[in-house]
Amino acid sequence: MAETTEDGKFDTDKKRLVELVEDLKRYNAAQQAEIDMFERYISRLDPQTQSESFETASQMEMATSPGRKTKVRTPERQQLLTPEQKCDIAKSMHKQMTQDLRRAKLHSERELDNYKATLEENDIHLAEVKKECCQFDRDIGKALRDKKCVTMSAEKVIKYIEDKVKAKENLIEKLHQKNAGLLAYKKKLQIQLKQQEEMGEGLTALDFEQLKFGNMKCRKRLDEQNLKHMELKLLAGKTLHVLNSEKEKLQTLTLESDVLSSDIALRTKLLVKMEEETKQAEKERNKAEALNRKLRGQLADFQVPHVLQYIKVKESHSQLQKSIREWERKVEIGEMSLKTYTKSWDKLRIAAGARPIPARLAAIDAGLYGF
Repeated sequence: MAETTEDGKFDTDKKRLVELVEDLKRYNAAQQAEIDMFERYISRLDPQTQSESFETASQMEMATSPGRKTKVRTPERQQLLTPEQKCDIAKSMHKQMTQDLRRAKLHSERELDNYKATLEENDIHLAEVKKECCQFDRDIGKALRDKKCVTMSAEKVIKYIEDKVKAKENLIEKLHQKNAGLLAYKKKLQIQLKQQEEMGEGLTALDFEQLKFGNMKCRKRLDEQNLKHMELKLLAGKTLHVLNSEKEKLQTLTLESDVLSSDIALRTKLLVKMEEETKQAEKERNKAEALNRKLRGQLADFQVPHVLQYIKVKESHSQLQKSIREWERKVEIGEMSLKTYTKSWDKLRIAAGARPIPARLAAIDAGLYGF
């Protein structure tokens, strides 16, 4: 029983020790946070303010214990702060942290606005670069890819670059003028702001609230306008993309239209030629039909001769052919004789000193033309 009682006491003491350790840890954490706060507070103070604060703390400690004798402080003795001083320090740090958060918020808002402006500027620059690329490809790139415009490509590129440089110079001049106007307007606003600050002593809290409310309304309206501006930019980019695609489609359709027009002209010529050939074939067909009708009429009127009559006609035809061959032979012999007598006659004429006469007259004189 004694051992059981001792074990129970040991467990109870162990639990108490654990609880004490946990309490000490929490207390140390709170003290560490308090020390960090005091260190930040001290680091924000200048040396003169630090000395004044220490003097104030010592005076407050003396005032709180008037009946006690003043003791000399030793380096080992710690100087503790009263709860009122701690509360003042905590309020001061809270106020300082609130101001730091406000400044950090303003700084982050400015940085965010700068990043947004940078992104918008990059989007505008990217859209301009894409537009310039499309224009260069439309005006120069296609001409360079076309073999027919190789001789003019260098002149076109130089002229295109010069025109773009002039346009950029004009834009820079306009922006310089606009920047000068904005600087003048900024200076005017700064003068007005300075005057308002000088007159700000007469302003009330209601005026500041009204200005704050007006500023919020202007910010809201500015955000709406920025959103609309971004939407219009996106719409303009989409419209430009659609316009470029439609231009490419139009160019493709124009090329197809030119090809189809040439094809239609060629087919029209072929059609005219085929119509002429059709008319010619129709005439030939009419002639062939007329000849066919004629031949059919002759075939209808044809009568086969008698066999004996056919034999007689055939025999007469062969005799006539034989007679023709004999007469052709006689004509050849006569022509040869005519040539021989003509040469002899010419020789005689030349020998007698007379001019030669035609062969036909010589044959008449010789009596040989009608044998």
